[in-house]
Amino acid sequence: QVQLVESGGGLVQAGGSLRLSCAASGRTFSSYGMGWFRQAPGKEREFVAAISWRDSTYYADSVKGRLTISRDNAKNTVFLQMNSLKPEDTAVYYCAAGTIGRWYVRQGYDYWGQGTQVTVSS
Repeated sequence: QVQLVESGGGLVQAGGSLRLSCAASGRTFSSYGMGWFRQAPGKEREFVAAISWRDSTYYADSVKGRLTISRDNAKNTVFLQMNSLKPEDTAVYYCAAGTIGRWYVRQGYDYWGQGTQVTVSS
């Protein structure tokens, strides 16, 4: 069982930056692939970024060059550095953990956090 707790969300102006963190419980964090998804009001939850257990990274086209995913296995934490934020990045951001390597879809993840709100004002 893995428990995930996100933090770091907030209100920021367009062009600003935020850094999200996701702290995981358990002693097998390094064997999980980790992902970030987001869900805006009235929209489906969508893939944002993922990092494999071998540190390979994957990004949605809409965030490439602006968002960076990383992990610190010693701290059981995954990060999402968000730069050059746009109003369309406004959403609840969810952290997820999985082991089957299907990075881009919700079905590829077994555990989910409760989410953290990111609001980007224009």
